[in-house]
Amino acid sequence: MGEMSAVLAIARVTALEAVRGRFAWLVVGFAVAGCGLAMFAGEIAITGTEGYRSGLLGAWLRWWAVFAASAFAVSSVVGDAHDKGLDLMLATSMPRGAYCAGKLAGFGAVALLPAAAGALALAWFAPLPQVALWGVSLALELCIVAAASLLCAFTFAHLAWAMSMVLGFYVLSRSMTALQLIAHAPGTDSGSAAWPFIRGFIDALAYLLPDLDRFTQSQWLIHGTGTLAELGFAAAQTAVYLALLGAAAAFDLHRKVL
Repeated sequence: MGEMSAVLAIARVTALEAVRGRFAWLVVGFAVAGCGLAMFAGEIAITGTEGYRSGLLGAWLRWWAVFAASAFAVSSVVGDAHDKGLDLMLATSMPRGAYCAGKLAGFGAVALLPAAAGALALAWFAPLPQVALWGVSLALELCIVAAASLLCAFTFAHLAWAMSMVLGFYVLSRSMTALQLIAHAPGTDSGSAAWPFIRGFIDALAYLLPDLDRFTQSQWLIHGTGTLAELGFAAAQTAVYLALLGAAAAFDLHRKVL
């Protein structure tokens, strides 16, 4: 019960940090800007106005949500380290794993805000069932990004380095399917002895990284192709990578001398 109370307290403090840092205003600002961009793009589109609007807005909302959530998570952890708040908390009898779990829970709660705001903005441009699937999938995607942000913040302990690693992780996870298609496409083998190793490295990396290109797809909004099976796949991947990234972050924190 003591550990659970510590986890809930840290999660609450993390959520309050987002509120006091006016994270909600940032979310609203990006959502409004995205709606304005979608309306303008729809006016200049020749055909498929609604699909063009929803696809463009969905891509915009997903990218800014990932950036905002990762920036908040990294700055929160790095700020705790620089302000010696982490040292103060861990000087007590609280286990280090409880700090990691509390931070992850807090980041998960904060991730619900941009996901809900994005779904609300898209409700004007796409069918509601598809918007609901998109919003839940975005929340799951942001949880993985938050866990990666926690690990990178512990590992690099510097805002710029940690953010670069998180965004690199996200972009690579989003593009691994395309990279595999290119690597295995007919005619791409240059005959070099290094090519099989490059192809094997890409395949191994694809097994290690989450398949984020199957999360929060814009085609769900444009063509209405989202299904509960896709959402189930996203939920399963989220559970696996939250456990892996959370365990890695806890291990990295345990090995640090504070």
